[in-house]
Amino acid sequence: MTRRTVLGVLTPSSNTVMEPMLGRMLAGTPDVTAHFARFRVTEISLGEAALGQFDFGSQLAAADLLADAKVDAIAWGGTSGGWVGIDQDRELCRQITERTDAPATTSTLALLAAFEALGVRDYALVTPYLEDVQRRIVGNFSREGYGCVAERHLNDKGNFSFSEFGEEVIAEMVRAVAAERPGAIAIYCTNFNGTRLAPELEEELGIPILDSVALTAWHTMQLAGADPRRVEGWGRLFTHSAEAPRSQGTEPSRPLAADG
Repeated sequence: MTRRTVLGVLTPSSNTVMEPMLGRMLAGTPDVTAHFARFRVTEISLGEAALGQFDFGSQLAAADLLADAKVDAIAWGGTSGGWVGIDQDRELCRQITERTDAPATTSTLALLAAFEALGVRDYALVTPYLEDVQRRIVGNFSREGYGCVAERHLNDKGNFSFSEFGEEVIAEMVRAVAAERPGAIAIYCTNFNGTRLAPELEEELGIPILDSVALTAWHTMQLAGADPRRVEGWGRLFTHSAEAPRSQGTEPSRPLAADG
């Protein structure tokens, strides 16, 4: 009997995109399944209460519940590392792995792994976020060595409302930043309807389109030992070798220490 690969995903409570979209992505690989644990996230801003949503307590408690399902890897399916701090994502992954013995990643670390796999240094950024959140993301990615050459944002603090924007809005934003010919375009939010759109725009524009939901699936499958190339039709990233870099995220044999 073929052994299942079981993926665990920590999901914002107000997110209505990630869970059904990952189900669609994995429909052709019935031996790879995704399972979800939620914790409360209702606003994306730099306010104290909004930032406090990403304190580790609720995330680790949700990860503990996923561990009961014997998951092969755990992802924080959110992009908070972009504005709260990428080192915080690394430390979250270290603590998840320490508690559950499962390798861990986040949607932000998955994006950095994709940049590394594709050899990307300059990118364009498309989000629904507030202007100050967007600036924080650009600054944090710059400190990692990645330069933003163009960006568009919708100035919304959501989080639920992010899912209400249609694909046509996102497509317009992507086409606008594509004019600068970045090495890749990041659709950076797991509650944004860019996942189905991304492969179509890749073909149209000839630029890698890196959607946060798809990235999370790609990197979590790698950490779980599953070959992402089996997930067909979701963009060029999934055609890369399963041996693409694991330098972002943790593995139980050698969990990463927090930087800084």
